[in-house]
Amino acid sequence: MTERTALDLFREALSGTARAMAHDAELDVAFTADTPHVTGKTIKVPTPARALPADQVALARGFADAEALKLRYHDSALHARHAPAEATARAAYDAVEQARVEAIGARAMAGVRGNLDAALAMRLKSDPIARARTRDEAPLATALALLVRERLTGQPVPAAAQAGVALLRPWIESKAEADLAGLETVLDDQRAFQKLTARLLEHLALTEPDAPTEPTDESGDEEDAGDETQDEGEDGEEQSADDSSVEARGQEMQGESEQGDADYRDDDSVSDEDAEGMGEDGMMPVRPNRPTGDLPPDFDYHAFTTKHDEIVSAHDLCDTEELTRLRAYLDQQLTSLHGAVTKLANRLQRRLMAQQSRSWDFDQEEGMLDAARLARIVTDPTGSLSYKVEHDIEFRDTVVTLLIDNSGSMRGRPISIAAISADIMARTLERCGVKTEVLGFTTRAWKGGQSREDWLAAGRPPMPGRLNDLRHIIYKKADEPWRRARTALGLMMREGLLKENIDGEALLWAHARLMARPEERRILMVISDGAPVDDSTLSVNSGVYLERHLRQVIEWIETRSPVQLVAIGIGHDVTRYYRRAVTIMDAEQLGGTMVEQLAGLFDED
Repeated sequence: MTERTALDLFREALSGTARAMAHDAELDVAFTADTPHVTGKTIKVPTPARALPADQVALARGFADAEALKLRYHDSALHARHAPAEATARAAYDAVEQARVEAIGARAMAGVRGNLDAALAMRLKSDPIARARTRDEAPLATALALLVRERLTGQPVPAAAQAGVALLRPWIESKAEADLAGLETVLDDQRAFQKLTARLLEHLALTEPDAPTEPTDESGDEEDAGDETQDEGEDGEEQSADDSSVEARGQEMQGESEQGDADYRDDDSVSDEDAEGMGEDGMMPVRPNRPTGDLPPDFDYHAFTTKHDEIVSAHDLCDTEELTRLRAYLDQQLTSLHGAVTKLANRLQRRLMAQQSRSWDFDQEEGMLDAARLARIVTDPTGSLSYKVEHDIEFRDTVVTLLIDNSGSMRGRPISIAAISADIMARTLERCGVKTEVLGFTTRAWKGGQSREDWLAAGRPPMPGRLNDLRHIIYKKADEPWRRARTALGLMMREGLLKENIDGEALLWAHARLMARPEERRILMVISDGAPVDDSTLSVNSGVYLERHLRQVIEWIETRSPVQLVAIGIGHDVTRYYRRAVTIMDAEQLGGTMVEQLAGLFDED
């Protein structure tokens, strides 16, 4: 039997505590190197070092406690039913409710209060309020939530945010002092707390005073009456209401999980021939694990099994009707961005076309008749006809591969912007005669999938290597016209697609496809928002197992391959991995950054 490490024991303790706080026996806690989040019945918290430093332990506990308290004391259906529609008001409404939930735990348990403070400190490091210098730069939702926390728990605003909160405090307190003072009296009553929060938002002019924040139909009145009657009940009745809230949320999460399982079942229908590789004109078949003959011998990376890995076309994962619907949704999401990126892409097109422009030699004895100089014949009939000869400027035959991280942390606006930017780049480069391929990489399952099941059945051998099922997706082949591939990019919007990311093997796969191309020049652009993460692999190997392999692959491509490699990191510093890389903090910058990076590569030519 494998001996459990201190990290395993800590995770088990976190899970037990979270289950007790949330009153949910199926709740679990796992570690992640990405942003903490909840997936199904699992709370993902930051991974502490193996020595379990006190500050990192408190941080992990803080995120676990916050999510467990939310499951215990927050009714998501009730919250959504009365939420304002306007974006700024909704952000403030959500932030104040989270402050309420955490305040309940902080007031009841001193240890929980310390853990929540550690998690708050981490969130504030990346929050604009820590850098705000003017009132317009300070996010109202964060400032309001910190003021509510101060009123409900008596804890001062953290030092990192004091300057930012001070910019808004006088205005907030002058407009809604009575509302802030009254929140503590209804702390344990979510519905009453919502009503007071709605009034607070009205006084701050975030919602209209006559805006219907209450349901006006009879069913809504009955629901409110039921809520008030329930609040007047005994403690046991309140407990029952909370349990039903947790159960409702659990059923919602279970539905998401079942949808994900359905995705996996769809994937299993891919034939063995497809998994072996997709042959196409001008390319030899490649696999996600295709061995590269001249990889250095010190690559100690391996996979426990590759039989469950797959290379799959976007059209094989989703039917045509759904792809069309997802593509329409993608276009609707990014209407404004589409125009801005298109202007930049047109600029790139002009630069490329200038490099491919033709030159002429005039006053030749033979060639094409120079019509512009026919006037000479009229003025001087004895003169000879003038001819011109065309010369093409040499422009190397080029293929570009866009490799997009399809991990769960890209969910939301980052993956939407990545999809539309790739779409516009592919269209622009096609106009310029540059072949473009769009690829994505993720895994088939969370927590290892069938590979992990095989490892468990084999008796859990130590250091098994990569322990998850790879899924490499072809959105657009290099020889495929853009008009036929555009709907495939809508697949990135599909719920349940984005999971883990194993970057090293994805790079090798994309590189192998490029090397199989006949073009003289090959460019590989990687778009990612973080380091490689796969909980299943990292839980039974070294904590830097995937990252070390990624560094080895990058170093090999950059020093020994003819492929030009460039990377764009979204909110994550990729310059520590790639020699040619740029990091952007806002996904809105992605389209313009892609254009500039590609233009820079072509200008070097």
